[in-house]
Formats: sequence, C-alpha cells, structure tokens
Amino acid sequence: MARRGTGAAGARLPHDGELYFKLVRVVNLTARPFVETLARRHRVSLNEWRAMIVVASHPGCAAHEIAEITGLDKMSVSRAIAALDRHGRIVRRPDPQDARRTLLELSAAGKRLYEAIGTGGRARETQLFAGLDAADKARLEALVDRMIAAVATPPRT
Repeated sequence: MARRGTGAAGARLPHDGELYFKLVRVVNLTARPFVETLARRHRVSLNEWRAMIVVASHPGCAAHEIAEITGLDKMSVSRAIAALDRHGRIVRRPDPQDARRTLLELSAAGKRLYEAIGTGGRARETQLFAGLDAADKARLEALVDRMIAAVATPPRT
C-alpha cells in the first residue's frame, strides 16, 4: 500500500496541504459567496462575471483577449459572451480594421450590473487582503504575476 502522498513509483502525489491546493482553495472560497448569492440574484455565471470584468477594464476587446486575460478556455468565454449578449449586457460591434473580429463593450444594463456586483467584490477583496500590509501585498502581487507568466507560457516540447 502506498503512503499518503506517494504513488507506486515513490513520486509525491498532490495533497491538500500544499501551496498549489491552498491557492485553489483561496479561489474557491472567494468565489463561493458570488455563486451562492450574486449569481442567483442577478442571473449571471461566474464566467460571465469574469468576462464582464475584462470588458469593463478593456472596452473594445475581443473574445480571445478575454480568454487570454482570464485564463479561461475559448469555449467557456464564447458561452459567457453569448449569455451576456442574450441578456443585453454587452454590445458587439465589428472591428473596422478586421472584419473577422468582433469588439465588445458593456451595454448600459451591463454597466449597471457591473457596478452592482463590483461593490460586493471590492468588499470581498478588502476582507481577503486585510491581513497584509502594503509591502506584503506588493510582494504577493509580484509573485502571482511571475506565477501567471510561468503557466501562461506554453511548455517547450
């Protein structure tokens, strides 16, 4: 019988005390209130909300940019955009320089929803970082940026 955390060949397997799992837990714990309350109240999925944040931050962006910025796969982004469009939360317009590309902006309804949900999101963010001083937060941000760069770069084969 293999010991906890080791496989048949002796390689360590993931366990819930590792940093990676803790990062996943932070994401899940911060998303839980959204899913349990705001998503139901406003009839918006977490992926739709994530897409809205990018569109609000980068008006005129395209779907592939949302996928790149959020780390979501293209199909998830496509479904989120379709749902936002169906509910009148975004406006699509053709890119005048590339007819194959559609540019996205929040509609008036989308902006109202973004503001309504964003206020609660800021409160959750304040709670999350309450135990960090400015220097800790800056170091954490730099480390997370490095982690994102490491996983955003396709591995060489």
